[in-house]
Order: sequence, then structure tokens, then C-alpha cells
Amino acid sequence: MTPSREGIGGFFRTFGDIWNHRQLLGLLVRRDVKARYKDSVLGMLWTLINPLVQLGVYFLVMGQILGAARGIPDFAIYIFSGLTIYGLFSETLSGATGSIVANSGLVKKVYVPREVFPLAATGSALFTFFVQLLVLILASLLLGTAALSWSLLYFFPAVALVLVYGVAFGLLLSALNVYLRDVQYLTQVLLMLALWASPIVYAWTMVSDVVVRYGLPSWLLEVYTASPLTLAVLGFHRAFWTAGTPADYPPDLLLRMGIAFAVGLILLVICQRVFARLQGNFAQEL
Repeated sequence: MTPSREGIGGFFRTFGDIWNHRQLLGLLVRRDVKARYKDSVLGMLWTLINPLVQLGVYFLVMGQILGAARGIPDFAIYIFSGLTIYGLFSETLSGATGSIVANSGLVKKVYVPREVFPLAATGSALFTFFVQLLVLILASLLLGTAALSWSLLYFFPAVALVLVYGVAFGLLLSALNVYLRDVQYLTQVLLMLALWASPIVYAWTMVSDVVVRYGLPSWLLEVYTASPLTLAVLGFHRAFWTAGTPADYPPDLLLRMGIAFAVGLILLVICQRVFARLQGNFAQEL
């Protein structure tokens, strides 16, 4: 058997092992959600307060003071939809990165597939995401921007993109963080950069205009657009930001998302195999 097949076989064996421990995974997700708001007066309301405050700051500073709202109709829905899908990626990656260290007691004492800890962080992030998604839908209804159309189906590839890349990088970074604790802090810096490197508080067309205005190589725009987070944000805009037109998106958006998802699946296999190689010394390092 070739090494590549061994890698793929090991990936599916691990997947089966995780499936056999699915009840434990569910318990870990519920524990993470409850622990996040333990001894908090407002409890799960913080799930709503944090993104709403963030929305208010960006809407006021970027939209009104700096004038971004003048170039983007229905700016509130535009920015909140982008923040919602970005929040899923950010919380998945940051939670997964610290998950092995945070569960060091279980890692050292009980055998479970170590991947369940980053996956539990992903499950917790999904809970927060769906609460914020509900707020986004209600806001769309209240502002009169909600519309039933086929564009809503872009929701699914956008979420799939964020999950496959979030889990892939989460597995890799969680393993590296065991050996080098600076990784969790570096992840926060990278997530901050990812926020501004994605069309969340500005439009994709603004990046396109900058490339044309300054005569920059067109491949720079292609590289920017090929980012899975950029594609996920654009997909979420396509689903919920009804003021957008086809000119606000790159051509063949769905095809681009499909290609990025296929690459993400390959990356997921690679990252899981690296995780499997590194997990042998987790107990000693912790």
C-alpha cells in the first residue's frame, strides 16, 4: 500500500473512531457551551450582545464616520452577514487551537480520539453561529430586506467552506499549540488580519477598483478572491444581502466555491494526518 493510501485509510479509520465516540463529542459540546456562560448573569445573551456591539462599532465608525455605508446599500445587513460567517470561522479556529491544552486532564488520563476536542470546539462555535444567524434573519425581516430566492442556497456552500477550512487548520494548530503555546496567540493575530482581508466592512468591488485604478496585476485580485474566507463571505452576502447585484460578485462564484471546497477536503486529510503524527507525544508535552 502506498503512503498516500495509508494516509487516506488512516483518515477514514479515525473518522470511524470519532463516530464511535459521538456521544462523548456531544457531551463535550454541551459542556463547552455551558462553561462559556457559567456564573454569568446574562448567560447566553452574551451570544447576541457581542456581535451586536461589534456591528454597532463597525456600522458607526466604518459606515457613518468613514462613509463606507454611502457606497454599500443596506449596509447594516451587509456588514452583519459578513460578521456572522466570519464569527463562525474565528470561533472555530480559536477554540480548536486551544482545545487540546484546555482538555489536558482528559488527554493524559483517558483514551479518546484526540480529534474530538477540536471538533467539540467546532460544535460550540456552530451553536453561537446559529443564534447569530437567527438575529440576522430577524434583522432582515424587520428592515424589510428579506427575500425568498434561490440565492439563499449560497448559505450552504459558504458554511461548508468555513467548516472544512476551520476544522482543517484547527486540527493542525491545536497539535502545534501543544508543543509551542505561542501558536494560540499567533492565531488571534492571524484572525484579526483575516477580518480585514475579507470583504466584510468594505465591498469586493472596492478591491477590484483599486486593482484597476493603480494598474496592479489582475492575478492579485484572483488571489484575493480565491481565499476561502473571502468566498464564504461573498456567498453569505449573496444569500442575505438582497441589495447586491451580479456586478458586486466575481464571475462564477459558485464554481469558485466548489473548487475551494474540494481543495479544503484535501487539506483536511493532510492536516488530520499531521495531527495523527504529532499526537503521540501530547501526554508528555502536557
